[in-house]
Amino acid sequence: MWLQPKKTKYKKMQKGKLTMFNYRSNILKFGCVGLKATKSGTMSSRHVEAARQAIVRKLNRKGKMWIRVFPTIPITAKPTEVRMGKGKGNVSHWGVKVSAGTVLFEIDGVAKNIAISAFKTGGAKLPVRTAIQL
Repeated sequence: MWLQPKKTKYKKMQKGKLTMFNYRSNILKFGCVGLKATKSGTMSSRHVEAARQAIVRKLNRKGKMWIRVFPTIPITAKPTEVRMGKGKGNVSHWGVKVSAGTVLFEIDGVAKNIAISAFKTGGAKLPVRTAIQL
């Protein structure tokens, strides 16, 4: 399952800035237990997918899980040993900017101790520091 948008208006995007704290998506909306980012950072679609697989594997296909982030930012890279200049590189992968306080995943329909252990394994796969929100 590749997490990337089906269609975009523009091929490439500027880097922009990371916000320090997110006040919009910092509460649980769907589940009873959530995985929240405590530090800001950029996650690639591979990080999100690795965390999702680890969480689903711990849940044993029970309960319901929501992914609250989606990689929509194209991240470009130039090939190795290429000189400076000559424009921006091609899109290498897709990413999402996560600010501190953003809820990344939510779970409902399983026991809280199972959800907590699943989020501990999933949080270890992510490049940002996370905490479990009950």
